Amino acid sequence: MSDATLDDRGRLTLPKELRERYGDHYRIVELHDGIKLIPVADDSLDALRDEFRDVEKTSGELREEAREAALDEAGR
Repeated sequence: MSDATLDDRGRLTLPKELRERYGDHYRIVELHDGIKLIPVADDSLDALRDEFRDVEKTSGELREEAREAALDEAGR
């Protein structure tokens, strides 16, 4: 864990090791007990492709499964 402090202009500088590991772009999410920085890929589409490269079903099949699960949860 590292500490970081805002400068007089409100800027936060992340340690070099974190920037090298996670990149330079982040989404700031406000939580009930603080904030969270979520790394954002430079190319969002490539990041999505990497995330789902192991999925063998089509989007239609995934959509139908989600629909069926929702109907089951609702008690049909």
